[in-house]
Amino acid sequence: MPEGDTIYRAARALDAALAGRTVSRFESVFPHLTRVDVDAPLRGRVVERVTSRGKHLLMSFSGDLVLRTHMRMNGTWHIYRPGERWRRPRHEMRIVIGTDAFEAVAFTVPVAEFIAALALERELAAVGPDPLAADFDPSNAVARLRARGEMAVADALLDQSAIAGIGNIYKSEILFAGGVNPFVRVADLPDAALERLVAVAVRLMRANVGEGTSAAIVTYTGFRRTTGGTDPSARLWVYGRAGKPCRRCGTLVSRAKQGIHARSTYWCEKCQTRNFRDPGVRTGSDRGQSRL
Repeated sequence: MPEGDTIYRAARALDAALAGRTVSRFESVFPHLTRVDVDAPLRGRVVERVTSRGKHLLMSFSGDLVLRTHMRMNGTWHIYRPGERWRRPRHEMRIVIGTDAFEAVAFTVPVAEFIAALALERELAAVGPDPLAADFDPSNAVARLRARGEMAVADALLDQSAIAGIGNIYKSEILFAGGVNPFVRVADLPDAALERLVAVAVRLMRANVGEGTSAAIVTYTGFRRTTGGTDPSARLWVYGRAGKPCRRCGTLVSRAKQGIHARSTYWCEKCQTRNFRDPGVRTGSDRGQSRL
């Protein structure tokens, strides 16, 4: 499933291609979208902006209308010049937004709806603060995590109503970089540990979107990195590295299924302690208890 940084970059690219341009073509396989187009045509509207909120991509049109899409596992947006050959088969097309200079095509997007712009905030009220947003409030994110006291901290990070945009890769990487065991309850974590996790989430996610430019349409910036290194074979700390040595201490990285959706969690039993009497100290004394 695309995570928040992927959706952010997609929105930025779509905004660079479409913002300020008039819609000349609209097509969709979704009847609920085409019905709206019949009643209030997209053609002739101006694409005002394209933004993201966590894993939601929001395309705003003149006349108080927003197209919200969610990629789920396999959805993606492409940008083409008019008449350019698509890189995906037509039967995977779900939405086409065409202008004089570019057309945006959504492939295998399972969730799409038109929302009145004035109702957008109400529709997204349950979505938590986005670490990639300019107005991100760390204290709000910490408070929302704290409210999930009985949840394992890894599951709490995946809760989009706590913090928006964190997926399975970032979950494991944030917990490793923050030195927190994924199976400990939120209620058992001190405030300093939660604050550290939120700060790490902001740092890692923002490092993977960059600044971009107002002129370029950037659709790909390379593979996601959390280690800060330039070696392409050492991009991530623990995710996908079960049975391989921890990049910090050499302990073999562990993997287990976690949560109601049995998502894979990766962690280092030595670097990510359960002992939070002093959140600044990491010990391996409880290493044998870490695996569930």
